[in-house]
Amino acid sequence: MYHQAPPTLVQLAARSLLRNQALAISALEDLPVELFPPLFKEAFAKRCTEVLKALVQAWPFPCLPLGALMEASDLEALQVALDGLDMLLALKVWSRRWKLQVLDLRNLHHNFWKVWAGNELYVYPEQAQTKWQKRSAQENEAGVEAEPEPPLKVLVDLSLREETLDPFFACLLLWVEQRKTSVQLSCKKLKIITPHIHSIKKILEQLQLGCVEEVEVNCNWTLPNLATFATYLGRMGNLRSLLLSHVHQASSIAPEEQERLVLQFTSQFAQLACLQELSINTVCFLEGRLHQVLGCLRTPLESLSITDSRLSESDLTCLSQSPSVRQLSGLNLSGVRMTGFSPEPLRVLLESVAATVKTLDLEDCGIHDAQLTAILPALSRCSSLTTFNYLRNPMSMAALESLLVHTVRLSHLSLEMYSTPLEAYGPQGSLHQWRLNQLRDELMTTVEPCPLFTETLSGLASLLGQAHARDLNVTPHKASVATPPPPPTASSIMVPAWACPACPKRLMAQYGQLPSWTSWFYLQPYPGPQGYVRFLVLEPYRDMEASGSSVVCEELCAFWRSWSLTSGPKVLP
Repeated sequence: MYHQAPPTLVQLAARSLLRNQALAISALEDLPVELFPPLFKEAFAKRCTEVLKALVQAWPFPCLPLGALMEASDLEALQVALDGLDMLLALKVWSRRWKLQVLDLRNLHHNFWKVWAGNELYVYPEQAQTKWQKRSAQENEAGVEAEPEPPLKVLVDLSLREETLDPFFACLLLWVEQRKTSVQLSCKKLKIITPHIHSIKKILEQLQLGCVEEVEVNCNWTLPNLATFATYLGRMGNLRSLLLSHVHQASSIAPEEQERLVLQFTSQFAQLACLQELSINTVCFLEGRLHQVLGCLRTPLESLSITDSRLSESDLTCLSQSPSVRQLSGLNLSGVRMTGFSPEPLRVLLESVAATVKTLDLEDCGIHDAQLTAILPALSRCSSLTTFNYLRNPMSMAALESLLVHTVRLSHLSLEMYSTPLEAYGPQGSLHQWRLNQLRDELMTTVEPCPLFTETLSGLASLLGQAHARDLNVTPHKASVATPPPPPTASSIMVPAWACPACPKRLMAQYGQLPSWTSWFYLQPYPGPQGYVRFLVLEPYRDMEASGSSVVCEELCAFWRSWSLTSGPKVLP
């Protein structure tokens, strides 16, 4: 039976105080600081609106993380908080105990309410006061009239989806607009999913754009839309991450006008001195113009993603020579077709990022064996590489074997994804199972299976069966080079006897059941240098489009990266 923990003495004190709300309000000036968070939380749960307003006014910490308590778009709670701020702003003299500067409406900082205010992120000792607070205190002691209080700041994460805002944000924006001289609206994360750029211009004007750190534009915009947004982008001096997706080119725009609009956008990158992550997906204007973007970047990037967009060979050459990419930890060029390109630009690019790159995605780039052979020496020097995605590129068995030989000494590489070699297919494109088995036999002589896991799969099958994996078939299979396990079917995943038991368990812990992509892949674990477990992923090349592999791969990579971050290196027992 579940027993609820008894309330703490602090919680009991807060509940007792709220029985007389008038007394609670009058006691705030002398109330111990540690009672404010539990009293606020209790008053919020009981919707004691007058007490909440008074608590906002007398809040003794610089930040009130209200968003951690609110349900999504809690208009009533927002209105109570804004009324409390109005009471605070109406006062000409502030008590020394009243330190509220930031109302945080983001769904963050839940620990603040769990540990009252003992968290060092929120309890500011006297020496951590702002310069304004110190100066104000000194002036009050000297009998000097204090300066007007600094603006209050309201922090939000904005997602602009429709032409009209929901009532929550509409109320907030109207309130800020009416108090623009004393309140600043700051947004750290801005997401735009509306094609109507002109409908959000007023909202962008209200934001303190210099505080924006992450921007995602994921909608069908034309070049004129993008150029309109550029005027706001250039004012985001603290921007660290920019994702731009789906910009198409209207045929009615003259070439000269297109050039002007592109330049209007790309020139804004010179203002983004803090940019670290740049993602560009499915855009129309990059081909032949990548130098306009790279030439304006002022600092080295940590992550660069250009996907499903057309680039010229000269663009790739420019990319390989740019100082901005020499410290990349993530490089994604998936969907950038390189068929017919010289391999030299890609080889130079890999050499320039070899010391730092950890994640490399070259999915569906149309790279053929000759190009792959030319870049292998550079790839083998990517000493920090952890994940390599080379799916949806045609590859022979000889090329795959050569690739594995070159990457075998990369001590941090733990996930490799390749398409099934072309030799496994017949003239009509059908997958020959017997040939696939034969190729896997040959491959196992290159990557020796791990024989060190002795745990039987009966317990593992029982574990998986408890987590709603009804269609899952866990088939024990004795590992040997001569008799490799059969490939997975659409409703099963084969778990070889040498497979690391933690992998399915991690999947279960994160997803509650094995995610859809497990039915598409054959995962082959084998030992890497220094005892690391590496996983080789093979997927049928010709069935990739039908299987929706790009989404599948994103799920797999996201899971693998989260596992790597939370569990560290996968070391053999």
